[in-house]
Amino acid sequence: MSTNKHAFDAEALYRELLAQVRAGLDGVLDPAIVGIHSGGAWLAERLARDLDLTHRLGSIDVSFYRDDYARKGLHPDVKPTHIRFAVDGATVVLVDDVLQTGRTTRAAINVLFDYGRPACIRLAALADRGGRELPVAADFVGAHASLEANESLCLQRDETGQLSLTIEQDNADPAQ
Repeated sequence: MSTNKHAFDAEALYRELLAQVRAGLDGVLDPAIVGIHSGGAWLAERLARDLDLTHRLGSIDVSFYRDDYARKGLHPDVKPTHIRFAVDGATVVLVDDVLQTGRTTRAAINVLFDYGRPACIRLAALADRGGRELPVAADFVGAHASLEANESLCLQRDETGQLSLTIEQDNADPAQ
């Protein structure tokens, strides 16, 4: 599904992602779902619930695994990693909210391998905005989005669990 930059219905994108993941896991024995904090973890929670995989749900924080850790330092909102199932030999659906450069995905794969050697890792993203710096591609994507270089997508979740996806101006200094 493609969308223009001003029309994001996060709930519709989630339903599209769910349908793709459900079809992609058809016939897979005992798959697992791992979300990247924080937006990917929210999506992973819903996917696990909707696919009856809550017993195979995990979440990871990639803060210490990022290749820009030395430059940016520790994010003030570091979350613990929770993986309570055997990763060895598992088919793991790694979930992120927005895929762009591929660097977060690379870091998340490094975290997963600290817990074991999965048989297969499949990547799911609510939105893919392009701009890859590493050879990473999502297996399941809710939408492909085109944004300006100074814009970013921000997934939010309200107290009822409803998702919203907004475009925000990125005030980061590109020289950093």
